[in-house]
Amino acid sequence: MLSALLVHVSVSAATLIDKKGGGPIIITSETLTADNKNSTAIFEGAVVAKTDDVTMRSDKMTVFYDNTKNKVTKIHALGHVTVNKEERALFSEEAIYLEGDKKIIFTGNPKAVDGENVISGTQIIFYLSDDRAEVQGSRVVLQNKQGQD
Repeated sequence: MLSALLVHVSVSAATLIDKKGGGPIIITSETLTADNKNSTAIFEGAVVAKTDDVTMRSDKMTVFYDNTKNKVTKIHALGHVTVNKEERALFSEEAIYLEGDKKIIFTGNPKAVDGENVISGTQIIFYLSDDRAEVQGSRVVLQNKQGQD
């Protein structure tokens, strides 16, 4: 049963990180605690979730799932959260992914970095379906490149 849970978590979590759903996700951690009664899987210690083009890291990641619908409903990442894709990176102390809303809420000194540009705030909400973000309490640093249009 544990192996079925691991496959379920791995396959379902891929839709969170790789919105194309094209590839598998590999999650590594020092420990994994599965609780089928409460439909959770807790990954702890140097957690790394990888797809072909996205890497997510945190100290702890709790995956909530619905066995009847065979899908992940929420992921709570806590402690030194980083998400990397190409030259983009987002850093925070906490992130909550909500499947129903297709969004990730970053709190705890969140900061988004795209090349040399930096956006920080008190909260950053990233909407996966729209590829857009809302930033509360924002501070934006945009690099002005001379000679470029």
